[in-house]
Amino acid sequence: MVLMLQAYAAAKLDPMSKMWMSFIGIGLMVVAALIITYARTKTKGWVRLVLTLVAVVVLIYGMISGLISII
Repeated sequence: MVLMLQAYAAAKLDPMSKMWMSFIGIGLMVVAALIITYARTKTKGWVRLVLTLVAVVVLIYGMISGLISII
């Protein structure tokens, strides 16, 4: 998260940095989708809740990373 905020503070990212930030965002969103899929199909109870919360946090970081790559 600190790296993302530092990148946002720079505001002028070179094209390669934007590319890597978008890859990080895409990767985090894929990880979130895999976690939520696993949580809904294989788990029950509090484990499902914890995995869902982890997936939401990862999805938010992915979204932030994607937004930084647009700027």
